[in-house]
Amino acid sequence: MVSDAVSLLAAVLGGADLTAARAALDAALDAETDPIIYCCLAFGIDETTAMQRAARWAGYAFYERLPPSLAGHVEPTRLEALAGVRIFTLHVLDRDVAFAAPDFFGLLRLARALRQQPQLRQRVCLLPTPALRAYLADAASDALVTDARQGLARRWPYACAQLELTALARYGFALAVLLLVTMVLAAPFAAELVLLPVALALLIAPAAIRLGAVGTAPKPAPMPIRPPDDELPVYSVLIPLRNEAAMVPQLFASMRALDYPAASLDIKFVVEAASRQTLAAVEARLGDPRFSLVSVPDTAPRTKPKALDYALPLCRGDFVVVFDAEDQPDPDQLWQAALRFRDTPDLMCLQAPLVIDNGHANLLAALFAGEYAGLFAVLLPALARWRLPMPLGGTSNHFRLAALRQLGGWDAYNVTEDADLGMRLARRRLRVETLATGTREHAPERLRPWLGQRTRWMKGWMQTFIVHNRAPVRLAQEMGLGPMLAFEALVLGMILAPLLHCGLIIGVAWHLLRGLPLVQAGGWPVFYLGVLCLGYASTLAQTALGLVRAGRPALLPAQVLLPAYWLLMSLATMCALVELLHRPFYWFKSPHRPVMMAPRP
Repeated sequence: MVSDAVSLLAAVLGGADLTAARAALDAALDAETDPIIYCCLAFGIDETTAMQRAARWAGYAFYERLPPSLAGHVEPTRLEALAGVRIFTLHVLDRDVAFAAPDFFGLLRLARALRQQPQLRQRVCLLPTPALRAYLADAASDALVTDARQGLARRWPYACAQLELTALARYGFALAVLLLVTMVLAAPFAAELVLLPVALALLIAPAAIRLGAVGTAPKPAPMPIRPPDDELPVYSVLIPLRNEAAMVPQLFASMRALDYPAASLDIKFVVEAASRQTLAAVEARLGDPRFSLVSVPDTAPRTKPKALDYALPLCRGDFVVVFDAEDQPDPDQLWQAALRFRDTPDLMCLQAPLVIDNGHANLLAALFAGEYAGLFAVLLPALARWRLPMPLGGTSNHFRLAALRQLGGWDAYNVTEDADLGMRLARRRLRVETLATGTREHAPERLRPWLGQRTRWMKGWMQTFIVHNRAPVRLAQEMGLGPMLAFEALVLGMILAPLLHCGLIIGVAWHLLRGLPLVQAGGWPVFYLGVLCLGYASTLAQTALGLVRAGRPALLPAQVLLPAYWLLMSLATMCALVELLHRPFYWFKSPHRPVMMAPRP
């Protein structure tokens, strides 16, 4: 006698013989995978087709998507529960009708129930899982938007950009920055005893941190061994997109290349509703159970973190990672992260290094590649080892989903949501480390995109500094005094260093143009020249070590142009100050184009 399970799977396979169906069932059960999902992945069956065949076998009505005339209203008591919903009820004409997307064993139960209660045929309709999830997200969109925009403010009313970036705070910060820069540059001419400590703290502390990072050996780690598929948990991947239709084929290829059990992947393309071409490009490639589409309503603020917050309640995984439009992660990145989380129970976040793959394109890209190498291969691993606040990268950061939800997700109004989230992890004293396996990206090759991106980053660091310093006593209590001082030195150093660099170069140049030797004027020109050399030396050492660790030694000669690169950063910092005052939540969208990246060395 043929079992219902084998008969159902034969129907899903399009009328396959029972021997093939039994073999597929055994393989799915051995892999601890839902047999319908297994068949979709192993035999290339579209999810909609699979559910249609299953509904016909079970004897229930099937809808490819919910008819618009039946659309109802959903008010979930817990948004986080949306990801696990498989059934909802709507009132249709004179009766309540349940619309369901059951799994394999749910289908078997429904089939048995129908034999005992034939009236269920009028009260239950089946949908493919993507249609059910799309309906729930659409029906709950108002609640999702509200939570994306205001959820953090409810959890962190004293440390979120939406509440703290008032006009007074922004203008006060801009005035303070200009005053600090003026004080340091004026130190040779007035109040030397008062201004000298200020100059030393602002100029030398960041260089000392960089030199300390250069002298810190990487944490030794044994070569990881990939766990079996059945030991790897469900992993959610969020890919926020806006006007990126050209990148969609490359993204699908990169995600398919991940060395992770396909049945345990929950990959969500989070697309702004106004990006119609991108929506169409993603929709045209759906059908694989790994992939789904989340359309984000076109509401302010139009930022990446708001889109991520909108999609966060829909994630099904134990862990979640964010990738950007141009990202090509190493295939082993997810299982290595899952292994680290499994073996380190108190670990809440992992940052994978971002490796620039086009540093050879021109000098701007080479300098950008060197900067990233120093940051991700030297500074961040050292900060993690010292247990100091770590400004995360905007992509390839992995989280325990439960911890991320408890933190309130991302700040929808901060344009460097990564740096802000790193500080909130530090305020909760949650453990953050780095991964060895990385993600390849392309650096901007033209000045205008570089300037727009860097202006946004600088503005976001300013936002982060303002927001977390509005209550400094509370910050010290939560973060600890030492980590707080490191945070102040790192973030304020990022903001002030380019401006001071520009001012010091102008000062030394003016001194030389006047024909004065550097040893005169009380030694201040020598002091400033020494500070410049210390800044260059520490940055160059960090960059050079990072390039060597990243396997990019050919880019070392281009790093002699760091002084010119810092002048560009000073321009971006001044633009960021202007934007902070007049367009604090404006998000510059970096342009991307599909590329064929070379294999990583």
